[in-house]
Amino acid sequence: MLQRLGPFMRRPAGQLAPVVRGLSSGSVSIKVPLNFWAGKRRASHEKCIKENVYEPATGKILCHLEPCDAVDVDQAVKAAKLAFGHWSKMSGMERARIMIKAAHIIESRREEIAQMEVIDNGKSITEARLDVDSARLCIEYYAGLANTLAGNSMVFKPSPLTPVTAVMLAEIYAEAGAPESLFSVVQGGQETGSLLCHHPDVAKVSFTGSVPTGRKIMEMASKGVKPVTLELGGKSPLLIFQDSDLENAVRGALMANFLSQGQVCSNGTRVFVHENILPQFLEEVVKRTQRIEIGDPLLDNTRMGALVSQPHLDKVLSFVDQAKKEGATVLCGGEPFVPTDPKLRGGYYMTPCVLGECKDEMTCVREEIFGPVMSVLSFETEEEVLQRANDTTMGLAAGVFTRDVKRAHRVVENLKAGSCFINNYNITPVEVPFGGFKMSGIGRENGQVTIEYYSQLKTVFVEMGDVDSLF
Repeated sequence: MLQRLGPFMRRPAGQLAPVVRGLSSGSVSIKVPLNFWAGKRRASHEKCIKENVYEPATGKILCHLEPCDAVDVDQAVKAAKLAFGHWSKMSGMERARIMIKAAHIIESRREEIAQMEVIDNGKSITEARLDVDSARLCIEYYAGLANTLAGNSMVFKPSPLTPVTAVMLAEIYAEAGAPESLFSVVQGGQETGSLLCHHPDVAKVSFTGSVPTGRKIMEMASKGVKPVTLELGGKSPLLIFQDSDLENAVRGALMANFLSQGQVCSNGTRVFVHENILPQFLEEVVKRTQRIEIGDPLLDNTRMGALVSQPHLDKVLSFVDQAKKEGATVLCGGEPFVPTDPKLRGGYYMTPCVLGECKDEMTCVREEIFGPVMSVLSFETEEEVLQRANDTTMGLAAGVFTRDVKRAHRVVENLKAGSCFINNYNITPVEVPFGGFKMSGIGRENGQVTIEYYSQLKTVFVEMGDVDSLF
């Protein structure tokens, strides 16, 4: 792995070992291709307009992306089709062996993968390590179900803003012994995604992202009568009742809003708090929010890194400005943040924001912000808050904090959301299906049920006796 990471570094090869143990923000420049199929990294087949990709923590150019065109996509899909033939015919034991080896490789390289993930997307190293652990656990879980798996190959297109670590995963699968092109990576934006959706050999499309893009993908897939799994946006409610454990409710609200700088689709950004405990809740949540350590995401004490891009940071800040114009009160945060470290001053940072005196009709309450902005609303009764919580076109997740178990189950039964949390938030074990209601998506990821969404049911009739015929 040190040899493969070599082209990523600006420093001489003799210094690779210490660099891998402790990458620093701004120290990485990627020169190798980020497309991968047929067993190796691949440059675009012809000269194309390369796109700059920026390191969120510093704002420096991280790499130049080569978008895949129709020829590249066709090559990758055809290679994946060949891999499908090999993989789908392997026994469950053979598949499990490869998947377990891939999980072991991920575990052994946990730190360097996590560091590259931080450089790629700006989240804190603490979160990135947990993400790597989740990836390993996911592979291990499905390795235990390998005899029932669908046997698919995959062509994966990452976000053009975060293209780096997907190709590392492709190399890990190859090293583990997976058939060549079982997991391929094609880079690009909307055009590359459209080519994948329309390709006649792509039998299934899965997408995670915004509702508008999900609609377009569903429309494109429909032209080929292809099934889709869509994990789209959310504007999820978090309900905190008067009898809640206030300490846990505050912790839950922070976890529901500020993980990954608020860039989590399931975040509970509409925080409904019973009017009798609203002052105490706000006092504590503001105090905790102001203590969140912002800065270099590669440092262990950092809890909030950089947002994914400058345009996205500008968009999130504009939501805060709009909230103020509509009458919300900024209780803390919501401003650009400039770290003291000179190398980080071009990064995409902001202070986490808590908005008070929010109303249901405000833009910050109606629209997905996808940033570290918590909108707090008060309520009086259970019936009232249920109606308001469900008054949205989306239904990805919801949360309830209460000591009353009967109330918790009663409320969850009536919440129109695919994932509901009681006295916790944003926990997603791989064994449990995840997905949304309404415009938050179609299908489920994780758990055994997801296999149904990535396979086709075939019914076979076998007659052991004579055929009864009317003719």
